[in-house]
Amino acid sequence: MARVQLHRFIDLAKPVPRRDEPDSPARRDFLKAAATLAAITGMSREAFARSFDPDAEPVRYPEPDVVVLDKRFRYKLGNTPIRRHYKGTLWAEGCAWNGAGRYLVWSDIPRNECLRWIEEDEHVSRRHRFPSGHSNGNTFDFQGRQIAFCHEPARVIRYEWNGEITVLAESFEGQRFNAPNDGMVHPDGSIWFTDPGYGALMNYEGKRYSRDPRPFRKEAIYRIDGQTGKITKVADEPFKPNGMCFSHDYKKVYVADTGLSHYPEAKSIIWVYDVDGEKLKNPRTFASMEMDGKVGFADGVRCDEDGNLWVAAGWVGDGYDGVHVFAPDGTRIGLIRLPEICGNLCFGGSKRNQLFMAASQSLYSVFVETRGAHIT
Repeated sequence: MARVQLHRFIDLAKPVPRRDEPDSPARRDFLKAAATLAAITGMSREAFARSFDPDAEPVRYPEPDVVVLDKRFRYKLGNTPIRRHYKGTLWAEGCAWNGAGRYLVWSDIPRNECLRWIEEDEHVSRRHRFPSGHSNGNTFDFQGRQIAFCHEPARVIRYEWNGEITVLAESFEGQRFNAPNDGMVHPDGSIWFTDPGYGALMNYEGKRYSRDPRPFRKEAIYRIDGQTGKITKVADEPFKPNGMCFSHDYKKVYVADTGLSHYPEAKSIIWVYDVDGEKLKNPRTFASMEMDGKVGFADGVRCDEDGNLWVAAGWVGDGYDGVHVFAPDGTRIGLIRLPEICGNLCFGGSKRNQLFMAASQSLYSVFVETRGAHIT
Protein backbone atom coordinates (compact mmCIF):
# COMPACT_ATOMS: atom_id res chain seq x y z
CA MET A 1 0.00 0.00 0.00
CA ALA A 2 2.58 2.32 -0.68
CA ARG A 3 3.27 5.60 -1.90
CA VAL A 4 4.74 5.67 -5.29
CA GLN A 5 4.45 9.43 -4.66
CA LEU A 6 7.85 9.82 -3.08
CA HIS A 7 9.42 6.64 -4.16
CA ARG A 8 12.29 7.91 -6.17
CA PHE A 9 11.06 7.35 -9.70
CA ILE A 10 13.47 6.29 -12.40
CA ASP A 11 15.60 9.05 -13.82
CA LEU A 12 15.95 7.99 -17.44
CA ALA A 13 18.90 10.32 -17.92
CA LYS A 14 21.05 8.27 -15.56
CA PRO A 15 22.04 4.61 -15.39
CA VAL A 16 19.42 2.63 -13.50
CA PRO A 17 20.82 0.60 -10.59
CA ARG A 18 20.60 -3.14 -10.51
CA ARG A 19 18.29 -4.74 -7.99
CA ASP A 20 21.21 -5.35 -5.66
CA GLU A 21 22.23 -1.68 -5.69
CA PRO A 22 19.59 0.09 -3.60
CA ASP A 23 21.40 3.41 -3.31
CA SER A 24 21.90 5.60 -6.33
CA PRO A 25 21.59 9.24 -7.42
CA ALA A 26 18.61 8.24 -9.54
CA ARG A 27 16.67 7.32 -6.44
CA ARG A 28 17.47 10.53 -4.61
CA ASP A 29 16.63 12.95 -7.39
CA PHE A 30 12.91 13.09 -6.69
CA LEU A 31 11.93 16.27 -8.48
CA LYS A 32 13.66 15.43 -11.71
CA ALA A 33 12.39 11.87 -11.66
CA ALA A 34 8.84 12.96 -10.90
CA ALA A 35 8.94 15.27 -13.91
CA THR A 36 10.15 12.37 -16.01
CA LEU A 37 7.28 10.21 -14.81
CA ALA A 38 4.77 12.93 -15.62
CA ALA A 39 6.07 13.08 -19.17
CA ILE A 40 5.96 9.31 -19.53
CA THR A 41 2.40 8.94 -18.30
CA GLY A 42 1.02 11.98 -20.08
CA MET A 43 -0.14 13.66 -16.89
CA SER A 44 -2.93 16.13 -17.55
CA ARG A 45 -2.11 19.79 -17.03
CA GLU A 46 -5.76 20.62 -16.52
CA ALA A 47 -7.01 20.94 -12.98
CA PHE A 48 -9.75 18.64 -11.76
CA ALA A 49 -12.77 20.85 -12.39
CA ARG A 50 -14.90 19.65 -9.50
CA SER A 51 -14.64 21.15 -6.02
CA PHE A 52 -15.06 19.14 -2.84
CA ASP A 53 -14.95 22.17 -0.55
CA PRO A 54 -17.80 22.25 2.01
CA ASP A 55 -19.30 25.42 0.54
CA ALA A 56 -19.13 24.20 -3.07
CA GLU A 57 -22.29 23.53 -5.03
CA PRO A 58 -23.48 19.92 -4.66
CA VAL A 59 -22.92 17.54 -7.53
CA ARG A 60 -25.92 16.67 -9.68
CA TYR A 61 -26.95 13.01 -9.55
CA PRO A 62 -26.05 10.53 -10.82
CA GLU A 63 -22.46 10.92 -9.60
CA PRO A 64 -20.46 11.81 -12.77
CA ASP A 65 -17.12 10.59 -11.42
CA VAL A 66 -18.27 7.02 -10.87
CA VAL A 67 -17.84 5.71 -14.40
CA VAL A 68 -19.31 2.50 -15.83
CA LEU A 69 -16.95 0.94 -18.41
CA ASP A 70 -18.62 -2.47 -18.68
CA LYS A 71 -22.17 -3.68 -17.98
CA ARG A 72 -20.74 -5.95 -15.30
CA PHE A 73 -20.09 -2.84 -13.21
CA ARG A 74 -23.58 -2.73 -11.70
CA TYR A 75 -22.51 -1.14 -8.45
CA LYS A 76 -23.09 2.55 -9.20
CA LEU A 77 -25.90 4.09 -7.17
CA GLY A 78 -27.90 6.84 -8.84
CA ASN A 79 -28.35 9.10 -5.83
CA THR A 80 -25.14 9.11 -3.80
CA PRO A 81 -22.08 11.37 -4.14
CA ILE A 82 -18.36 11.06 -3.62
CA ARG A 83 -17.67 12.90 -0.38
CA ARG A 84 -14.49 14.31 1.13
CA HIS A 85 -14.40 13.68 4.88
CA TYR A 86 -11.01 15.16 5.68
CA LYS A 87 -8.30 17.27 4.10
CA GLY A 88 -4.85 17.87 5.54
CA THR A 89 -2.75 14.72 5.45
CA LEU A 90 0.63 14.79 3.75
CA TRP A 91 0.31 11.26 2.34
CA ALA A 92 -2.80 9.28 3.25
CA GLU A 93 -2.53 5.50 3.34
CA GLY A 94 -3.59 2.30 5.03
CA CYS A 95 -7.32 2.69 5.64
CA ALA A 96 -8.98 -0.15 7.57
CA TRP A 97 -12.47 -0.56 9.02
CA ASN A 98 -13.28 -1.69 12.56
CA GLY A 99 -16.80 -3.12 12.46
CA ALA A 100 -17.28 -3.43 16.21
CA GLY A 101 -16.16 0.12 16.93
CA ARG A 102 -17.75 1.53 13.75
CA TYR A 103 -14.69 3.57 12.89
CA LEU A 104 -12.06 3.83 10.18
CA VAL A 105 -8.34 4.22 10.76
CA TRP A 106 -5.85 5.47 8.21
CA SER A 107 -2.22 6.57 8.15
CA ASP A 108 -0.48 9.85 7.50
CA ILE A 109 2.96 8.34 7.02
CA PRO A 110 5.15 11.47 6.97
CA ARG A 111 3.49 12.83 10.12
CA ASN A 112 4.03 9.52 11.90
CA GLU A 113 0.40 9.30 12.95
CA CYS A 114 -2.74 7.26 12.47
CA LEU A 115 -6.09 9.06 12.25
CA ARG A 116 -9.62 7.84 12.99
CA TRP A 117 -13.01 8.62 11.38
CA ILE A 118 -15.99 7.75 13.56
CA GLU A 119 -19.20 6.71 11.83
CA GLU A 120 -21.54 7.92 14.58
CA ASP A 121 -20.95 11.63 13.99
CA GLU A 122 -18.33 11.55 11.19
CA HIS A 123 -15.82 13.07 13.55
CA VAL A 124 -12.11 12.80 12.70
CA SER A 125 -9.65 12.45 15.55
CA ARG A 126 -6.04 13.27 14.80
CA ARG A 127 -3.24 11.19 16.26
CA HIS A 128 -5.33 8.18 17.15
CA ARG A 129 -1.88 6.56 17.15
CA PHE A 130 1.18 8.74 17.68
CA PRO A 131 3.90 7.94 17.10
CA SER A 132 2.70 5.28 14.71
CA GLY A 133 6.05 3.86 13.63
CA HIS A 134 5.45 5.64 10.31
CA SER A 135 2.85 2.94 9.71
CA ASN A 136 1.74 2.42 6.14
CA GLY A 137 -0.89 -0.31 5.92
CA ASN A 138 -3.35 -1.20 8.66
CA THR A 139 -5.82 -4.00 9.18
CA PHE A 140 -7.79 -5.62 12.00
CA ASP A 141 -7.65 -9.25 13.05
CA PHE A 142 -10.69 -11.37 13.85
CA GLN A 143 -10.46 -10.30 17.50
CA GLY A 144 -10.76 -6.64 16.49
CA ARG A 145 -7.14 -5.73 17.25
CA GLN A 146 -5.39 -3.26 14.98
CA ILE A 147 -2.35 -4.54 13.10
CA ALA A 148 0.04 -2.03 11.56
CA PHE A 149 2.81 -2.43 9.00
CA CYS A 150 5.49 0.04 9.98
CA HIS A 151 8.40 1.68 8.20
CA GLU A 152 10.46 2.67 11.22
CA PRO A 153 11.15 0.59 13.13
CA ALA A 154 10.63 -1.80 10.24
CA ARG A 155 8.21 -4.28 11.74
CA VAL A 156 4.66 -5.60 11.99
CA ILE A 157 2.92 -4.79 15.26
CA ARG A 158 -0.40 -5.45 16.98
CA TYR A 159 -2.16 -3.07 19.37
CA GLU A 160 -3.52 -5.08 22.29
CA TRP A 161 -6.73 -4.35 24.17
CA ASN A 162 -4.75 -3.28 27.25
CA GLY A 163 -2.82 -0.68 25.27
CA GLU A 164 0.38 -2.62 24.92
CA ILE A 165 2.10 -3.27 21.59
CA THR A 166 3.09 -6.75 20.48
CA VAL A 167 5.81 -7.04 17.84
CA LEU A 168 4.79 -9.78 15.42
CA ALA A 169 7.68 -9.54 12.96
CA GLU A 170 10.86 -7.46 12.80
CA SER A 171 13.44 -9.73 11.16
CA PHE A 172 13.77 -12.79 8.97
CA GLU A 173 16.73 -15.13 8.88
CA GLY A 174 18.77 -12.71 10.96
CA GLN A 175 18.13 -9.58 8.88
CA ARG A 176 15.76 -6.69 9.47
CA PHE A 177 12.91 -6.17 7.07
CA ASN A 178 13.15 -3.38 4.51
CA ALA A 179 9.95 -1.55 5.50
CA PRO A 180 6.69 -3.56 5.78
CA ASN A 181 4.03 -1.98 3.62
CA ASP A 182 0.65 -3.66 3.52
CA GLY A 183 -1.00 -6.80 4.77
CA MET A 184 -4.07 -8.88 5.44
CA VAL A 185 -5.42 -11.47 7.85
CA HIS A 186 -6.67 -14.97 7.14
CA PRO A 187 -9.41 -16.76 9.11
CA ASP A 188 -6.78 -19.24 10.34
CA GLY A 189 -5.15 -16.35 12.23
CA SER A 190 -2.18 -15.90 9.93
CA ILE A 191 -1.01 -12.48 8.76
CA TRP A 192 0.40 -11.95 5.27
CA PHE A 193 2.37 -8.83 4.34
CA THR A 194 4.55 -7.19 1.70
CA ASP A 195 8.02 -5.71 2.21
CA PRO A 196 9.01 -3.52 -0.77
CA GLY A 197 11.22 -1.20 1.25
CA TYR A 198 10.00 2.26 0.23
CA GLY A 199 10.04 3.54 3.82
CA ALA A 200 13.75 2.74 4.15
CA LEU A 201 14.71 4.94 1.20
CA MET A 202 13.82 8.29 2.73
CA ASN A 203 13.62 10.08 6.03
CA TYR A 204 10.29 11.61 5.01
CA GLU A 205 8.41 8.35 5.49
CA GLY A 206 10.66 6.51 7.89
CA LYS A 207 14.42 6.33 8.05
CA ARG A 208 16.84 6.25 5.14
CA TYR A 209 19.01 3.17 5.31
CA SER A 210 20.45 3.38 1.80
CA ARG A 211 23.89 4.33 3.19
CA ASP A 212 23.77 1.61 5.82
CA PRO A 213 26.37 -1.13 5.21
CA ARG A 214 23.69 -3.76 5.77
CA PRO A 215 22.27 -4.89 2.42
CA PHE A 216 18.63 -4.51 1.56
CA ARG A 217 16.67 -7.71 1.69
CA LYS A 218 15.15 -8.93 -1.58
CA GLU A 219 11.62 -7.51 -1.85
CA ALA A 220 9.14 -10.25 -0.95
CA ILE A 221 5.84 -11.37 0.55
CA TYR A 222 5.74 -13.02 3.99
CA ARG A 223 3.37 -14.99 6.19
CA ILE A 224 3.20 -14.95 9.99
CA ASP A 225 1.67 -18.13 11.41
CA GLY A 226 -1.22 -17.30 13.71
CA GLN A 227 -0.47 -20.12 16.13
CA THR A 228 3.31 -20.33 16.30
CA GLY A 229 4.37 -16.88 15.10
CA LYS A 230 6.74 -18.48 12.59
CA ILE A 231 7.60 -16.24 9.64
CA THR A 232 7.98 -17.69 6.15
CA LYS A 233 8.67 -16.10 2.79
CA VAL A 234 5.89 -17.11 0.42
CA ALA A 235 6.76 -15.26 -2.82
CA ASP A 236 9.24 -12.82 -4.34
CA GLU A 237 8.27 -12.57 -8.03
CA PRO A 238 7.03 -8.96 -7.88
CA PHE A 239 9.81 -6.38 -8.19
CA LYS A 240 8.19 -4.34 -5.41
CA PRO A 241 5.15 -6.05 -3.90
CA ASN A 242 2.84 -3.36 -2.61
CA GLY A 243 -0.87 -3.53 -1.76
CA MET A 244 -2.33 -7.01 -1.34
CA CYS A 245 -5.57 -8.79 -0.50
CA PHE A 246 -7.25 -12.18 -0.57
CA SER A 247 -9.92 -12.97 -3.11
CA HIS A 248 -13.47 -13.10 -1.80
CA ASP A 249 -13.19 -16.88 -1.21
CA TYR A 250 -9.59 -16.85 0.11
CA LYS A 251 -8.48 -19.05 -2.78
CA LYS A 252 -6.30 -16.38 -4.41
CA VAL A 253 -4.04 -13.49 -3.41
CA TYR A 254 -3.73 -10.27 -5.42
CA VAL A 255 -0.54 -8.20 -5.19
CA ALA A 256 0.15 -4.80 -6.77
CA ASP A 257 3.66 -4.47 -8.22
CA THR A 258 5.10 -0.93 -8.24
CA GLY A 259 8.59 -2.03 -9.22
CA LEU A 260 8.61 0.31 -12.20
CA SER A 261 9.42 3.06 -9.70
CA HIS A 262 12.97 1.68 -9.61
CA TYR A 263 13.42 -1.14 -12.10
CA PRO A 264 13.03 -0.42 -15.83
CA GLU A 265 12.42 -4.08 -16.60
CA ALA A 266 9.41 -4.17 -14.29
CA LYS A 267 5.83 -3.83 -15.50
CA SER A 268 3.02 -1.95 -13.82
CA ILE A 269 0.77 -4.91 -13.14
CA ILE A 270 -1.25 -6.72 -10.52
CA TRP A 271 -0.16 -10.27 -9.79
CA VAL A 272 -2.44 -13.09 -8.75
CA TYR A 273 -1.42 -16.27 -6.90
CA ASP A 274 -3.28 -19.41 -5.94
CA VAL A 275 -3.36 -20.10 -2.20
CA ASP A 276 -2.02 -23.56 -1.39
CA GLY A 277 -2.38 -23.90 2.37
CA GLU A 278 0.46 -21.87 3.84
CA LYS A 279 2.05 -21.19 0.45
CA LEU A 280 1.41 -19.27 -2.74
CA LYS A 281 1.77 -20.89 -6.15
CA ASN A 282 1.19 -20.26 -9.86
CA PRO A 283 2.19 -16.55 -10.05
CA ARG A 284 0.74 -14.79 -13.09
CA THR A 285 -0.46 -11.41 -14.31
CA PHE A 286 -4.02 -10.57 -13.32
CA ALA A 287 -4.27 -7.11 -14.91
CA SER A 288 -2.16 -4.35 -16.39
CA MET A 289 -2.39 -0.78 -15.11
CA GLU A 290 -2.04 0.60 -18.63
CA MET A 291 -5.15 2.44 -19.77
CA ASP A 292 -5.59 4.40 -23.00
CA GLY A 293 -1.85 4.31 -23.59
CA LYS A 294 -1.05 5.72 -20.15
CA VAL A 295 0.70 3.75 -17.44
CA GLY A 296 0.13 4.51 -13.79
CA PHE A 297 0.45 2.47 -10.62
CA ALA A 298 -1.79 0.25 -8.54
CA ASP A 299 -1.43 0.58 -4.79
CA GLY A 300 -3.92 -0.69 -2.22
CA VAL A 301 -6.39 -3.39 -3.34
CA ARG A 302 -9.61 -4.88 -1.95
CA CYS A 303 -12.10 -7.52 -3.12
CA ASP A 304 -15.88 -7.26 -2.99
CA GLU A 305 -18.37 -10.06 -2.34
CA ASP A 306 -18.66 -10.81 -6.07
CA GLY A 307 -14.93 -11.30 -6.55
CA ASN A 308 -14.20 -7.96 -8.24
CA LEU A 309 -10.94 -6.22 -7.39
CA TRP A 310 -11.05 -2.54 -6.39
CA VAL A 311 -7.68 -0.87 -6.91
CA ALA A 312 -6.30 2.43 -5.60
CA ALA A 313 -4.48 4.03 -8.53
CA GLY A 314 -2.64 7.11 -9.66
CA TRP A 315 0.36 8.95 -11.04
CA VAL A 316 -1.22 9.78 -14.39
CA GLY A 317 -3.71 12.60 -13.83
CA ASP A 318 -7.33 13.46 -14.53
CA GLY A 319 -9.43 10.56 -15.73
CA TYR A 320 -7.02 7.96 -14.34
CA ASP A 321 -6.23 8.80 -10.72
CA GLY A 322 -8.69 7.32 -8.25
CA VAL A 323 -10.03 3.76 -8.19
CA HIS A 324 -10.02 1.15 -10.97
CA VAL A 325 -12.38 -1.81 -10.69
CA PHE A 326 -11.55 -5.14 -12.32
CA ALA A 327 -13.83 -8.12 -12.89
CA PRO A 328 -12.58 -11.56 -11.77
CA ASP A 329 -11.25 -12.16 -15.30
CA GLY A 330 -9.04 -9.04 -15.12
CA THR A 331 -11.21 -6.77 -17.30
CA ARG A 332 -11.40 -3.14 -16.15
CA ILE A 333 -15.12 -2.52 -15.68
CA GLY A 334 -15.36 0.72 -13.69
CA LEU A 335 -13.60 3.87 -12.52
CA ILE A 336 -13.97 6.27 -9.64
CA ARG A 337 -12.24 9.48 -10.59
CA LEU A 338 -10.61 11.55 -7.85
CA PRO A 339 -8.71 14.85 -7.96
CA GLU A 340 -5.79 13.24 -6.12
CA ILE A 341 -3.64 10.12 -6.36
CA CYS A 342 -5.32 7.33 -4.41
CA GLY A 343 -3.01 5.31 -2.18
CA ASN A 344 -5.37 2.92 -0.46
CA LEU A 345 -8.98 1.94 0.01
CA CYS A 346 -11.29 -0.32 1.97
CA PHE A 347 -14.96 -1.13 2.40
CA GLY A 348 -16.56 0.00 5.63
CA GLY A 349 -19.64 1.45 7.23
CA SER A 350 -22.26 -0.53 9.11
CA LYS A 351 -23.19 -2.47 5.97
CA ARG A 352 -19.65 -2.59 4.52
CA ASN A 353 -21.02 -0.89 1.40
CA GLN A 354 -19.16 2.40 1.85
CA LEU A 355 -15.91 2.56 -0.09
CA PHE A 356 -13.31 4.68 1.72
CA MET A 357 -10.42 6.07 -0.29
CA ALA A 358 -7.20 7.42 1.26
CA ALA A 359 -5.97 9.79 -1.44
CA SER A 360 -2.88 11.94 -0.95
CA GLN A 361 -4.10 14.81 1.24
CA SER A 362 -7.68 13.66 1.76
CA LEU A 363 -10.08 10.95 2.83
CA TYR A 364 -13.04 10.28 0.51
CA SER A 365 -15.91 7.82 0.44
CA VAL A 366 -18.79 6.78 -1.79
CA PHE A 367 -21.59 4.26 -1.27
CA VAL A 368 -21.72 1.39 -3.76
CA GLU A 369 -24.12 -1.48 -4.37
CA THR A 370 -21.78 -4.19 -3.18
CA ARG A 371 -20.00 -5.04 0.05
CA GLY A 372 -16.46 -5.78 1.01
CA ALA A 373 -15.63 -9.46 0.97
CA HIS A 374 -13.72 -9.39 4.25
CA ILE A 375 -13.91 -7.80 7.68
CA THR A 376 -11.63 -4.91 6.71
